[in-house]
Amino acid sequence: MKFAHLSSPAQPDAGVRLAAVVDGGAVFLDDILEDAPATLQELISRGDDELSRVTAYAANAVSAGVHPTPLAELEHASAVLDPPVVIAVGLNYSAHSSELNLKTDQAPTLFTLWPNSLAGHDHTTSWPRELSEQVDYEAELGVIIGKPARNVSEDDALDYVWGYTVVNDITARNIQYSETQWTRCKSFDGFTPTGPVAVTKDEVPDPQDLHVTTVLDGRTLQDSSTALMVRSVARLIAHISGSTTLLPGTLISTGSPGGAGYSRNPQVFLQDGSTVTVAIDGIGELTTHCRML
Repeated sequence: MKFAHLSSPAQPDAGVRLAAVVDGGAVFLDDILEDAPATLQELISRGDDELSRVTAYAANAVSAGVHPTPLAELEHASAVLDPPVVIAVGLNYSAHSSELNLKTDQAPTLFTLWPNSLAGHDHTTSWPRELSEQVDYEAELGVIIGKPARNVSEDDALDYVWGYTVVNDITARNIQYSETQWTRCKSFDGFTPTGPVAVTKDEVPDPQDLHVTTVLDGRTLQDSSTALMVRSVARLIAHISGSTTLLPGTLISTGSPGGAGYSRNPQVFLQDGSTVTVAIDGIGELTTHCRML
């Protein structure tokens, strides 16, 4: 099932609410359950039995005549609102490493993204021109952990996955190449859009067989597959969990394929007024509008 954090301009006082996305519309969980989880993090933290209960209620509600609210009438917040941590993986596709003139090491390049960077589908991300005119897109598969994972094997790693989402790991390249760590250059406000939904793992049979694209102002600039990851989702989870416990709700952004704007001749960056859509088959299309102030 697909879940999203949504708000209604017609009900501004209701704020952001968790909904199941069914038949192209939203069934708000607090409309069908008295004790509904308020966020995806709460839903995940309650465990598998709660997911089964919520999924059944959402499906039964539609069967019983509840009409989902059209998504066009709603606004998306980030697919994950309050994850314990966002762990980003760098240089996990050989083509991307090569085009950035960076070496793929034997161990994954890991860094964290700050929570202020999270943003929703169809939102506007803005940044000061004086800080960067070299802002790039990076389409990535986001993996959401479902239960505590500590020192798990690669064979068992996918059992710890709750679901998946789409991530655009927006990056200020001039800052990336001027500092020795990558957190700040990727953690401007709104630089980590996620969504439009979080999809439960049963809807993604193989995370290494997903088509990934980026379209910037109508031009396709990334067109690849998660099959080309240097390290699979399972291998990443096994590696990271070897040194730290991955808590439920943790988001792992698994790296971007080739086609970055920085490496093109001439270079292509996000501009004031640009619209960029990153998409992964089976999950959805995540659109961001850009403003350079």
